[in-house]
Amino acid sequence: MPLKTSIILCTYNEAKHIENTLSELEKNIPNLELVIVDDCSSDGTIEIIKKLNLKNKFKVIFRKKSRGLASAFVRGLIDTTGDYIGWIDTNMEELAPRFIEMAEELKHNNDLIILSRYIEGGNDKRNLIRVLCSKYFNILCRIMLTPSIKDFTSSIFLMKRQIINEVTFLGYGHGEFFIEFLHKVHKKGFKIKEIPYIQKKDQDIANSKSAPNLVKFFYLGFIYVLRIFSSIIRRD
Repeated sequence: MPLKTSIILCTYNEAKHIENTLSELEKNIPNLELVIVDDCSSDGTIEIIKKLNLKNKFKVIFRKKSRGLASAFVRGLIDTTGDYIGWIDTNMEELAPRFIEMAEELKHNNDLIILSRYIEGGNDKRNLIRVLCSKYFNILCRIMLTPSIKDFTSSIFLMKRQIINEVTFLGYGHGEFFIEFLHKVHKKGFKIKEIPYIQKKDQDIANSKSAPNLVKFFYLGFIYVLRIFSSIIRRD
């Protein structure tokens, strides 16, 4: 039997995507453990999850008072038991088949695999302002943290369980928590490998959680920059 793979899904109002994503993950990953953390969705996501989980096929945590991607991920991490642990955004169901490739890469002396837009074969097809901000922010990450990682903000990854024995996820903030985590993994000497992927065009930018408007988008960018500096300063 293949090694167990735990995938964490952090959901908030994902009724449009949750069923397809769960189906694609179950279809493409053998010996799968799904851990879902929902932050009190109000669009029917919870009802869909309950319907699909009638036979307790996956672990579900419904949070009523807490919200936030980083804390949701860490909460899900507690319930994982897999040899490999990964994460994918709920609206990226088309990437579920890539976890097979990522698991194969872990067998070749790698500890953490990232899907990367900024190596040969990768690309970003979102709107221009998001593409440019992401590109130049990642250049800043390489200058400030390490040039050996090209895509600090993809966040689509699969890693060996042993990493969490040595490196801690700090469960606050949005996607910037993964930047700090990658920096720690690199400093501990774990081997990180990036494989290319093409991020699709924005499907529903008006309902985006990371960029619902320019003010929120640039505010999050500022928070991301602060996280780079805290990653450098923090000692652990």
